[in-house]
Amino acid sequence: MSTPTRSAQNLSVPITGGVGASPDRPDGILKVRGEFAYSSDLWTDDMLWGATLRSPHPSAAIRGVDLTAAVVMPGVYAVLTHDDIPGPSKHFGLDRVDQPVLAIDRVRYQGEPIAIVAADHPETARRAAAAIVVDYEVLEPVTDPRAARADDARRVHEDGNIVRYAKIRRGDPDAVADVVVRGDYEVGMQDQAFLGPESGLAVPAPDGGVDLYVATQWLHGDQRQIAPCLGLPADKVRLTLAGVGGAFGAREDLSMQIHACLLALRTGRPVKFCYSREESFFGHVHRHPATLRYETGANRDGKLVYVKGDIVLDGGAYASTTTAVTGNAVSLGAGPYEVPNVTMDVWGMYTNNPPCGAMRGFGSVQAAFAYEAQMDRLADALGLDPVELRLRNALHEGSSMPTGQVLDSAAAVREILTAVRELPLPADPESVRDPLALPGGAGNTTHGEGVRRGVGYAVGFKNVGYSEGYDDYSTARVALRVLGGEPVAVVTTAAVEVGQGHVTLQQQIARTELGVQKVVIPPAGTGVGSAGSSSASRQTYLTGGAVQEACRRVRQRVFDRIGGDRTLDLAGGKVVTVAGETVADLVEVLGDDTVAETVEWHPRRTRPLDPETGQQTFAHLQFGFCAHRAVVDVDTELGLVKVVQLAAAQDVGKAMNPEAVRGQIHGGSAQGLGLALMEEIQVSGGKIRNPSFTDYLIPTILDMPPMAVQVLELADPNAPYGVRGAAEPPTISAGPAVVAAIRAATGRPVDRVPIRPQDLIG
Repeated sequence: MSTPTRSAQNLSVPITGGVGASPDRPDGILKVRGEFAYSSDLWTDDMLWGATLRSPHPSAAIRGVDLTAAVVMPGVYAVLTHDDIPGPSKHFGLDRVDQPVLAIDRVRYQGEPIAIVAADHPETARRAAAAIVVDYEVLEPVTDPRAARADDARRVHEDGNIVRYAKIRRGDPDAVADVVVRGDYEVGMQDQAFLGPESGLAVPAPDGGVDLYVATQWLHGDQRQIAPCLGLPADKVRLTLAGVGGAFGAREDLSMQIHACLLALRTGRPVKFCYSREESFFGHVHRHPATLRYETGANRDGKLVYVKGDIVLDGGAYASTTTAVTGNAVSLGAGPYEVPNVTMDVWGMYTNNPPCGAMRGFGSVQAAFAYEAQMDRLADALGLDPVELRLRNALHEGSSMPTGQVLDSAAAVREILTAVRELPLPADPESVRDPLALPGGAGNTTHGEGVRRGVGYAVGFKNVGYSEGYDDYSTARVALRVLGGEPVAVVTTAAVEVGQGHVTLQQQIARTELGVQKVVIPPAGTGVGSAGSSSASRQTYLTGGAVQEACRRVRQRVFDRIGGDRTLDLAGGKVVTVAGETVADLVEVLGDDTVAETVEWHPRRTRPLDPETGQQTFAHLQFGFCAHRAVVDVDTELGLVKVVQLAAAQDVGKAMNPEAVRGQIHGGSAQGLGLALMEEIQVSGGKIRNPSFTDYLIPTILDMPPMAVQVLELADPNAPYGVRGAAEPPTISAGPAVVAAIRAATGRPVDRVPIRPQDLIG
């Protein structure tokens, strides 16, 4: 599929692979063949290997550390503790600088780094780390986030256990409804489960600085945290993106970055870290577990009267992004519905459990599980079809959010619910004879006896971009010059490619705006201004907007060279009129010159929520909406579930790359299904019990059902090309739809995810 540029229809050589097309990914063939270089493949001949000693305890005081056995081990070049950190800061953090680079006098979670080692072989480094002796005074961990709110609870940090408390107060807190439903819900700890473990290579530089090649989600965010710990100015801490093997939020926080740089600067040699899978479970943040209490009231005609919610998010030992996750949960916690009266209280808490931070859906996933379950309970109490109840209360353009923000672009809740309801259903279960298609699959546990089918619906929504007043922006440099006798665009940004296809998108925008076929995307790095994090479904909107604006400024400079008062365009490597008539060849116009522009592009600025009422007319830049219908078969005797179909409908504003959009919907749906049925980091007494893919289960190709997908394009007039962030909404609604279908099949309440077989039996 290819789409010409605006004026290229009349040209003999149109530009292919522009906005609206689905061109081949530049990294696609290499990844399919297994030839793509990920961060774990980094190598130099003289490099050392890094290893980390981590605490086995979730809470303990450190009385002493004996490095002797490690230091004298042959092949060991350096052993460092917090005493060896040269910078003015020994702490880092995305939002709060509260996490030690290496533990100082205590540890707050199992796996907290205490010492790091550099050696000439990875096994030597691991043995040296294991030889370090730490004298611990083991303390009782704080593991219950609800109990941690009490004034007399043990403190994880000196200033208390509350990272953030946020609330919404809208309308009448004492509103009365004809029908009221209540529910208590629980969401387990989900892992991002990327396939490429944390890894990177730090190389000391002749100027006294360091060059770090690393898989991350935010190059400048890493740089901002690393430099103070090294005692270096930011321009001497240079980051270049290495191949990223998945992220989903877990690479927003630092893992081995500072450790590698410290060892490289101490030894004068390149140092590589590459975590094992088990270490990865301890080395990155996870999705916040949550407990949620909801009360929802409606009139007998099905119109919502009020929603009351009480949500506690377990942030673990350090803040990470808990403040923002709390803000999302409170502002989106009533769901994509018009509710005149809202009382919402959300706590993000410190505990001695594993640190939690960003994961796809970011606060909305937890809330959606509860508010969608409430809508189904309410529909049952009212005797209404659950889709009809949602349609009667759906947000739409012009609706007012619980924060007071008025939706000023399409809010397609009704449209996507209607679309997903109309998608074809799978074949009748009576016609299924293949045991692989039944619950239990290859286990051959049933031939259909005791199997019941259920259908469930859910809709979710998510803010796009940074919110609550954060200065969100991206930077792009676009250069147009002649190479090899043809015009070539070079697009340079620090936007991180984490698998979502952003390198392809930058090429598509440049082709569309500049009318050239060849677009080069250099590796992302800190040599250009920040593009922000590849998170919050924001890069297409923010970096796409920056690239578009930089291209348009370059285009205008080309037109200025032509002169005259004609309306011009670039297409097919030529300067043309809007009618498609050639004015000049772009190669001749450029000659030996390079026309370049750098743009720091800012969207509309959001504002913080009022701390007393949660009111703010523009707390979020934009919202994305997705709806799912799930069809499941449940073996009610064994508690086994087979998801037969996941149908999805999503408004993306503009499908910049239709195949990539469908891929996002498929991938996000898989993560939602995983949380519903199998994915949970099991934590007991602050300790992780299943740090491996043997015991932490994620959906495989056999677990994912066929997907019917409907993509809507209802443009946001405030966004580049009308685009609407697409990455996160599928994860939010997929899980609740699966759970709703299981409730329909079994009649059981199912108020916790992931669902376990014992939840469905009896």
